[in-house]
Amino acid sequence: MSFPRKRESRVRASNPGFPIKLGMTTTKNMTTLAYSLSKVKTISLALPEINWKKFYIIGVLMTISLIFLSLLFYVFGVNELTKGSYLIKNYQKEITKLSAENARLETNFAEIGFLENVQEKAKDLSFEKTKEVKYIQIVGGELVSAK
Repeated sequence: MSFPRKRESRVRASNPGFPIKLGMTTTKNMTTLAYSLSKVKTISLALPEINWKKFYIIGVLMTISLIFLSLLFYVFGVNELTKGSYLIKNYQKEITKLSAENARLETNFAEIGFLENVQEKAKDLSFEKTKEVKYIQIVGGELVSAK
């Protein structure tokens, strides 16, 4: 099998190291062409070399730092939770104390209001404050007798 001349010249122009000899007498079949192309050094993109020891050390340090940060956030969260529960407990005590004081003040207010009303009624009815108490003795055992 032979390649047309244009194809060979185009391949040769694009790859100067192409091993096919050009000429009218040179013909190559597909197997020999593939073999000769496999001998050509392929130019490829060179990847950078990775220093696996540094990569491993960096990975270990990152893992340790992530674990440390996780523990730090955990301790911070537990601390905040403890503070919150302590505040709730103190506020509950304060609410209980204020409720008891409120009930006591309501009772005092009701008593004071009642006593003020009694004193005002006594003044309206012209009652006076007693200075001396005198007891009356009943002679016959009866105060009033029916006829």
